Amino acid sequence: MQNTPILPPANLGILGGGQLGRMFAVAAKTMGYKVTVLDPDPNAPAAEFADRHLCAPFDDEAALNELAQCAAVTTEFENVNADAMRFLAQHTRVSPSGDCVAIAQNRIQEKAWIRKAGLQTAPYQAVCGADDITEASAAFLPGILKTATLGYDGKGQIRVKTLDELKAAFAEHGGVDCVLEKMVDLRGEISVIVCRLDNQHIQTFDPAENIHENGILAYSIVPARLSADVQQQARQMAQRLADELDYVGVLAVEMFVVGDTHELVVNEIAPRPHNSGHHTIDACAADQFQQQVRIMCGLAPADTRLLSACCMANILGDVWGGDGSEPDWQPLQNHSRSHLHLYGKKSARKGRKMGHFVTLAADSNTALTEAQQLHQSLSVQP
Repeated sequence: MQNTPILPPANLGILGGGQLGRMFAVAAKTMGYKVTVLDPDPNAPAAEFADRHLCAPFDDEAALNELAQCAAVTTEFENVNADAMRFLAQHTRVSPSGDCVAIAQNRIQEKAWIRKAGLQTAPYQAVCGADDITEASAAFLPGILKTATLGYDGKGQIRVKTLDELKAAFAEHGGVDCVLEKMVDLRGEISVIVCRLDNQHIQTFDPAENIHENGILAYSIVPARLSADVQQQARQMAQRLADELDYVGVLAVEMFVVGDTHELVVNEIAPRPHNSGHHTIDACAADQFQQQVRIMCGLAPADTRLLSACCMANILGDVWGGDGSEPDWQPLQNHSRSHLHLYGKKSARKGRKMGHFVTLAADSNTALTEAQQLHQSLSVQP
């Protein structure tokens, strides 16, 4: 990473134009930068706020050559072509690195790096062929068989209890590389957002306590309802992993809270801002997208202080009418401590993330209760 900071009105590029790219673009434009988005979707949500939208595949040579003219480039999702990021790095400043993105794309590599950092994962076995399933695999049952790549929001995961179920699940996954992960005594899930420029300039946001429904994040509560010691340990673990990776950028580290002692084990990482960090826009001194901009520009991360207890709630396409009619936004918009963020997606469908809102409160429990009540109020208008 070069030391010379990149200042406005420089042009910043991003691979991916979804909602994370959209919020990145808003932050960058607010800070005075120009933004170029590369995304094959002509209706990419980030395009509304970008100065330029390169509507092309992520591995399109001409588009990548144009993106390489930006002063710096980042990404909004981990399934982008890591080789494309390596190519861009030959011509401009890129963060995170293509190597870090490649690690996060593959659960086998990811777990190996987590353990290399001296951190614990759930017990696991790599299953790259039918021959890998032996009597020894029983030690990891009951478990979850996860595809090594392209799994998110609960996709690519099958629960298994017996060796026969494991064999059937591996076949159902198409025989692709997988990870068999032993189920743990799960008491909760948290995530920590790390903002790292280098060893001397690193910040973490307060851990978010995450509640999932049908494999998709439903609510993130901050502060997490865990002891101060456990929260501090989570921050230290996330920072340790970022240091081990020599990571530059914003990194989300998801962890399981296990057993009566609330032991922390690392589940997975995301080399980008994260759904569970959206509350930072409304509840923190600086948000995760401002940090993304700062770090890619060679600037130290800003203050991560939490200014208010809060709860972030995802809004899925499920609350839209079958005819595409909007939910009733009035109760949410009338709530004086709630903030609505819609992603500008043209069509709603079940399970699709269409937006989120953040409810501020005096404490975590109140924030969660009010957010749940507001979410229930989202009904299709007559």
